[in-house]
Amino acid sequence: KLAGIIIGKSDVKSFPDRKIGEERYTFSFTVQDSPDFFINVTAWGHDAYIIGLSNSFSIGDCVIENPLVTNKDPEKGDKFCPTTPLYRLLVSEAHSQVRLCAEVDTIDRLLPLIHLPVKDSGDFYSLGDIVANGQKLDGMAINILAALKSIGELKQFTTSDGRKGQRLEVKLFDDSVSSFPLIWDREAIQLVQTLIPKETLFIADAKISFDSFRNGMTATVNSKTIITVNPDSITDVYTVSQLKQKAQETPEPFFGITYSFISKLDLDSSVSKVIKTRSSCKFQVTDDAQSCTNQLCPGRDQVFSASTGFDLLVDFTDHTGTLHACPLRSPVTEKVLGCTTEEFTSLTDDERTTMKWKFLLERCKIHVKIIPSSKLKSGMRGMVLACSLADPGEVK
Repeated sequence: KLAGIIIGKSDVKSFPDRKIGEERYTFSFTVQDSPDFFINVTAWGHDAYIIGLSNSFSIGDCVIENPLVTNKDPEKGDKFCPTTPLYRLLVSEAHSQVRLCAEVDTIDRLLPLIHLPVKDSGDFYSLGDIVANGQKLDGMAINILAALKSIGELKQFTTSDGRKGQRLEVKLFDDSVSSFPLIWDREAIQLVQTLIPKETLFIADAKISFDSFRNGMTATVNSKTIITVNPDSITDVYTVSQLKQKAQETPEPFFGITYSFISKLDLDSSVSKVIKTRSSCKFQVTDDAQSCTNQLCPGRDQVFSASTGFDLLVDFTDHTGTLHACPLRSPVTEKVLGCTTEEFTSLTDDERTTMKWKFLLERCKIHVKIIPSSKLKSGMRGMVLACSLADPGEVK
C-alpha cells in the first residue's frame, strides 16, 4: 500500500488492442509521499473503469492504492511523463484499489507536499530570460517561475482522426515581462479552473516553442509538466480574525491552520442538503442525471461519470470571530463523522440530531484554504482541507 498526494495527472487515452479486438484505455498520474520522492503510476483497463477512476480524484487529492511495482519502459523512459528514478507503478481493476484518503494524520503529512516544487526551486527561467533567449529555447523543456495574470476562454477542437479536445490559454507575468502565453490541455484545465489571478506558479518541464503566428515564444503544459501552486507549506496557525485580516491585506489565496469550534453543523436538515451528487467537473447534478449540464465541463465528450458524497457548509468560531459557510466535503466529512454516506442516509432524524450535537461546539484543528474575494460580503471564502478534534493538550 502507498499513501501519497497527486501532483500531476494526464488525460484518458485509448488504443486498439489487436489481441482482444477492442479499445484499451489508460491514463497516468504522479504520486508524491515525501519532499524528495515521487513516482509515476499508469492505469489500464476498459473504458468505464478507467474513465470512472480518472474522474474519482484530481490533482491535490490524497490516495491509497495497491499497485504493481515494475521497471520503467527502457524505450519510452520519461518521454511522456515526469522524470523519476528506475521504477513505475501499474494500476489495474483486478489487482489494485485507488481511493481518497481520509486519515487526518496522513493528510496533515501529505498536504504540504503539494506546495513543494519537484525541481530545484532555484533552477528556473524568468519570463525575461525566455524572451531574451528566443528561438534558442525552441523545443526545450524548462522550469518557469511566474504569476498568473489572466485566464482565457475554453476552446473546443476536433483532431484529424475525429478525437475531441480542449485547450485553454492563460497569461503569465513577472517583474520582467507583463504578459506571456501558457497553453493548457484538458486535465490541466481542471487545475487552472481553481486558480485565481496573481497566484504564483512553479512550472516544471514546460515545453517552450516559437509561435510563428505570434512571432514570439509560448509555453505549453504537457504530460511531463508538474505545476506547483503557491510554493509553500501549511504550517502557519491563525485565529479567525487573523485569517480575515490577511485576506484583506493580500489578494492571493493562502493556507493555514486554525483552532476553532464547530458552531454550525446542519446534519439534521434534509439529506439533500448534506449529501450531493457532482459530475467530474464538480458541477452539482441530480442523482439520476445522464449527463453534465455544465457547458464548460471538460468531460462532456466522455462517458458520463458522477460521484455522491457529503457536501455541506459549516461555521467555525473562536474567541476572535466566525468563519461562515465553509465547504466541508467528502472524504474529510467521513473521517470527522465516522460514517459513510450510505450509513448516514439510514439514520433516523433523532440519530442525525444526536450526531450533530456530538460535534457541535467541539474544538477542532482545521486546515483551511482562504480565497480573498471582493465579490463576497465577507471579503473571503474558506475551504476546509482537513478537520479533526483538537488534542486537549494543544493550546494555540
